[in-house]
Amino acid sequence: MNMMRRLKSIASGRTSVSDLGGDTSTKRVKVEQEMDHRASSDLERGEKCPRPQEQHMESNSSETISSTSDAHDKNEKSGPSGCDELPKEMHEMKIGDEKSDNHEDNLKDMEPTVVSGNGTETGQIIVTAIGGRNGQPKQTMSYMAERVVGTGSFGVVYQAKCLETCQSVAIKKVLQDRRYKNRELQILRLLKHPNVVELKHCFYSTTEKNEVYLNLVQEYVSETVYRASRHYSRVNQYMPVLYVQLYTYQICRALNYMHRVIGVCHRDIKPQNLLVNPHTHQVKLCDFGSAKMLVPGEPNISYICSRYYRAPELIFGATEYTTAIDMWSVGCVMAELLLGQPLFPGESSVDQLVEIIKVLGTPTREEIKCMNPNYSEYKFPQIKAHPWHKLFHKRMPSEAMDLVSRLLQYSPTLRYTALEACAHPFFDDLREPNACLPNGRALPPLFNFTTEEIADAPPELLKRLIPEHSKK
Repeated sequence: MNMMRRLKSIASGRTSVSDLGGDTSTKRVKVEQEMDHRASSDLERGEKCPRPQEQHMESNSSETISSTSDAHDKNEKSGPSGCDELPKEMHEMKIGDEKSDNHEDNLKDMEPTVVSGNGTETGQIIVTAIGGRNGQPKQTMSYMAERVVGTGSFGVVYQAKCLETCQSVAIKKVLQDRRYKNRELQILRLLKHPNVVELKHCFYSTTEKNEVYLNLVQEYVSETVYRASRHYSRVNQYMPVLYVQLYTYQICRALNYMHRVIGVCHRDIKPQNLLVNPHTHQVKLCDFGSAKMLVPGEPNISYICSRYYRAPELIFGATEYTTAIDMWSVGCVMAELLLGQPLFPGESSVDQLVEIIKVLGTPTREEIKCMNPNYSEYKFPQIKAHPWHKLFHKRMPSEAMDLVSRLLQYSPTLRYTALEACAHPFFDDLREPNACLPNGRALPPLFNFTTEEIADAPPELLKRLIPEHSKK
């Protein structure tokens, strides 16, 4: 059924809003299958990705990795991951310092170095060197590859142990185009925040075919918000509101830092890219394979972000969008944590718009212009917005529904910014002096904002944002 027929069916009352696809049972089964499958792979097979060398992968193992790369949808088929052995073609990797004419500038800029090692198969020890510039001595770092935690067309991500520190790390091996600098590495080097994954080191490796791979060594975090959410939905329970508050707040704080301080748009916010420490419940944003500094007036690709979390202006083909696309994604993630399932489970890019209209109603001509001034097709059947309180269960806090509604606005300029979201009353429970985890342990750091994070913020917002007890 095409988009217009779907929308006319909804407008005539033949399809209810709660029916996510015209056939509740069929669509729900599909959504469940897609949610389970995307834990093992996010590779786009049905729709072509704009950057095939940086496609996304996900792990279906019991633990996850710190960062992956570009993803664009979640229901495509791929082979199993989480295996213990690296792909055969990866066994012949050898470590080297590539210094060809068209790659030397990249090396000088990124400063990755490797001195020895001949592979990354399980048990292989990779010896690299850090430093050695400006008269400083080199420091040896050795990593023992333990197991693959995910695969993609770009390469693999594997868990390793640093032998010098005995710390677990995640190493993401990305196929490197010799002609370009790696934007993910450039952005990771800029980021330093308690809610953003940490880049520890990087090095290059080459194959016998002279293919160059960039290896990003990052901190290892064992869980994701996606798996935490699935844990509750599988036993027919809702995630405790406290965890929804904690996770959503920390996502917004990370994005406030990225948007306001660094000027970077993530462009792929989704539960799988949100790491969470199962003991402290500290959240760390990962996977910067799609991230980019958005420059006003410069066009960007509109086919970006995983489908369920893709902002409507992207579906309308906008190329001069803003960081507000990340905030739409946050609203989708928060709603999913509250519902236990995706709010907009579109089966295609067009179907995604149908799912959004079923909830928010038909966008007005003005809203469409706000999303994409160049979009000229306005002939949509008129569908009324569905009340938020009818989508959520009866015990849902009104503050939660209010925040979701302020994030999921058609007009990008009307969406809450990340800092405005952090100050929303939905998070007031976290600001209580005696707030703690259910087991009595302290909450992770939430209010240790730097001057740059809250620069130029209105005084009334700061008063709501930072509790008095945290200032002492």
